[in-house]
Parts: sequence; C-alpha cells; structure tokens
Amino acid sequence: MLEVLAVNNRSSFKEFLNLPFKLYDKNPFWVPPLLKDLKEQFSPQNPFLKHAEIAPFIAKIDGKTVGRITAIYNSAHIDFHNEAHMPRRDTKDNENNPPSPPFSKGGMGGFSGEKTGFFGFFECIDYPVVAKALLERVKQWLREKGITILRGPVNFSTNDECGLLIDGYNCSPMIMMPYNPSYYSMLLEQCGFAKAKDLYAYIIDVPKTILPEKVFRVVRIAEKHNITVRHINIKSFRQEMEIFKSIYNSAWERNWGFVPMTDEEIDHEAKKLKPIIIPELTLIAECRGQPVGFMMMLPDFNYVLKKLNGRLFPFGILKALWYSRKIKDLRLLLLGIKEGFRKQGVDAFLLMEGLRALKNGGYERVEFSWVLEDNVPVQKLAGMFSGRLYKVYRIYETKI
Repeated sequence: MLEVLAVNNRSSFKEFLNLPFKLYDKNPFWVPPLLKDLKEQFSPQNPFLKHAEIAPFIAKIDGKTVGRITAIYNSAHIDFHNEAHMPRRDTKDNENNPPSPPFSKGGMGGFSGEKTGFFGFFECIDYPVVAKALLERVKQWLREKGITILRGPVNFSTNDECGLLIDGYNCSPMIMMPYNPSYYSMLLEQCGFAKAKDLYAYIIDVPKTILPEKVFRVVRIAEKHNITVRHINIKSFRQEMEIFKSIYNSAWERNWGFVPMTDEEIDHEAKKLKPIIIPELTLIAECRGQPVGFMMMLPDFNYVLKKLNGRLFPFGILKALWYSRKIKDLRLLLLGIKEGFRKQGVDAFLLMEGLRALKNGGYERVEFSWVLEDNVPVQKLAGMFSGRLYKVYRIYETKI
C-alpha cells in the first residue's frame, strides 16, 4: 500500500533525513550532507523561512519509506516577479551590458508575472508511481495557495543547491552542487515535467592551463579603466561582506529568475562559509577604490564530507581537520560585476588573479558553476580559461 504522509513529528523527520543514506548506500559518487546542517536548514534558524512556507512529505509502501519531497512557497520570489519587475530592454546600457554574473548560486524563474512554487529535496526509488504520488501531493498543497507553475528541484531556493543532474554521473559533485541517479529525469518527465532551463558546470585543470594572449589583452583593458583587484581581509570580514551586499543586487538582479537575498540571509550564509573561505581566492575588483566586482572560490569541502557520513561526532572533527588539508579542487561559486562596469575586462581580471592564486596554492582543478545554458558570453569566458563542459543540471517545470 502506497501512502504519502506529511512530515510533522520527530520520527517522520528522521525518516525524511535518513532516506538518501539508504538510497545511495552503494553509490560511490554521492556526498552525504552533514545532518546537523540539514536539520538547521529546516529549522526556524534559517532566515529563508521568514518569507517562505515549506511542507515536507515522505512516501511509504507497506510501512517502508521509499521517497521524499518538500513543497516550497517562496513569497519573496512571487513578490519580486509580480511587482512589474521587467527586464529593461530599451536602454543603450542594457544592450551593452548583458545580465551578470556569469556564475552564481541562484537565478531561475522568469519575468512573466507568474505565480511559481517549487519542489525540492526530491529522492525516490525507481518507481514512477511513487514519484507521481509525491509530486501530486506537492501540487495539491501549492494549488491551494494559488500557485500555477511548479518548478524544481531547488533546496529551498536557487541560492541553495538546485537542478537535477542529467549528465556527468561518473564523478562526485563539488560543494553546494547536487547529485542524483540517472533515472530521476525519467521519473519527472513521466510525471509531465519539461525542461525550464539547463545549468552548465565547467572544469579547469589548473596545472595544464596556459592563458592565451587574449586574456592579457582583456585585462589590460580593465587596467586602463582604473580597475584593480585585491583579496578580502578576513580580519574585517563583516565589512567585506557589506561590500558584497553592495554589489549583489546590482550584479544579479536581471539574471534569469533572480530573487534577492535579505541581509539576514546573506549574513547567515556568510557565517556558514567563513570557516572554509580562503582570502586569496575571494577577490574584490575596485575602480578608484569603489567596489565594482566580487568573486568567491571555495575549497571543495565535499571531499571531507564523503569521509564523515553525515556526522561530525564523535571523531568527525578530527577527520575533517585531517582531510581538509588534502583538498585539491575548488568551486567558483560567485562572480558578479556591477552594471556599468561590464565588458571592461573586470571578470577576466578577477579570474586571472584567482587562477594565479590557485597555482600558488597547489590546487589541481576548479569548477565554474553554474552557468546558464543561454549565457554564451560566459561560456566563451570559460573556454578562454581552458574550461570544458563536464556536468549538466536541469530545472524542470509544469503547470498545475
């Protein structure tokens, strides 16, 4: 007997959290999340939940948990995309300065004024009936709130992990990127979902990368515009994050489906990331002392998480300290340029300085992710730095 149940007590929440550990038990590429962090994500401590409602569900067959999902009603997304926030296409500046940044944690949705809801934390056995039951429950919950379009997966928003892996299953994901079995795409498509947008991940082999002359020509353009690049001062971390906030909205606001993070959300995320931030790999571009661009590369802490099996205690902290010294990969998580300073070589300048720091640090690979499928200028930028496409993720959608 198949039933879909609301997660509304400690026991059902534990089953919700533990299901992936069972489904991926024999998968060498899946990275177990820290259960402590996952619990906090669903707790009132998460500032995202101040403007969003969520409803987690589990599916059971004869008492055994075989699937899970979370319905997400994000009022910030709805408000942002229904307050006449339309792309400005009638100015010369917009013609010359396409949406930025090239890589970001977030950015989905449209400007059509639709009421969009989301699903996330989707896990399921290879059984279409279970997937359909979970998704129908999400549709029902969101339909009652006036939602007309369902998109996902996102966990909880595109400022978190998002997308379904559809190509590149033979290696583990990097930090804050998802992983799933190949049959998940088939499950969603059998339930009537279609592609909304693909997200690309590029990989650079750092020791083999020889920058072409074109990079240096572009950087010289930036220098002629009085652009300089420096790394953040970790001792003034709070002030540096204020600079990031000043760049964030200007750089990201016209990205596909951008939804602003609140100051509290940014502070919350920065606090989590601070212990693994490397100052030399977190760069700020300035023009005559004024911040105009921001780039952050993070060590691939997933290498450590694979050794911890979801728990820091009792010996996980020691393992984390030991294995963190062995990390050789990084992810380029954020790269944004203020409007008015694009097409001036700022992005290439930041990347060149970051790559120099990577080589000095002995790192072997860096992942550019994610890049929108239709962001051709950024795809060319990745190619300029010898990046090759190695993973593809997909956001799905359907009408409800």
